[in-house]
Amino acid sequence: MSNANSLVILDFETTGLSPTQGDRTIEIGAVRLVNGEVTEQFQQLMNPGRIISPFIEDYTGITNHMLKSASPCSNVMVNFVKFIGDDNLIAHNAAFDKRFLDAELSQIDREYPGHFSCSLLLARRVFQGAPSYNLGNLISYLGIKSSAGYHRALFDAEMTAKLWSALIEEIQQKTQLNIVPFTLIEKIVKTPKKSVANLLASFKD
Repeated sequence: MSNANSLVILDFETTGLSPTQGDRTIEIGAVRLVNGEVTEQFQQLMNPGRIISPFIEDYTGITNHMLKSASPCSNVMVNFVKFIGDDNLIAHNAAFDKRFLDAELSQIDREYPGHFSCSLLLARRVFQGAPSYNLGNLISYLGIKSSAGYHRALFDAEMTAKLWSALIEEIQQKTQLNIVPFTLIEKIVKTPKKSVANLLASFKD
């Protein structure tokens, strides 16, 4: 059984919104959770081979000067595949990060064996009273301490890891599971919000 509290949580900063429109990754940050504890981290800037826009510089704090000396995307992604190993993956708004991960790995003819799921979709189902599912707003809603570092990849991955731990704890409290299987996470995110309570209750005697 694959443990939903032992996996890799990642975040990308990019030149834009769509790899199909030619956008590339400029930074990757990731943390590995083992039984809910961060045991490793990965962070690296990536040279996309082009000038990034003033908007992206302002949004991320990553400048063209910083990227000039960074390793090419292909080199970084080779190292990141090794970091992932066989682990499952999580990101906040995973559809975005998965598109870029898949696009960058296709450039180097690599794949990852694990599954990829989404903390945003899970939060929508587990914390249905939250006023917003933006990462920073969720962190504030849950009373998790943070600093003003959003839109840098490693910081966002670290904050997503804290959110993830809160999500797993909430699921454990609503079920009788000591270990939450990743397959349950995948089932929850596909379940209509109105049916989630019954799904979780089904794990109790």
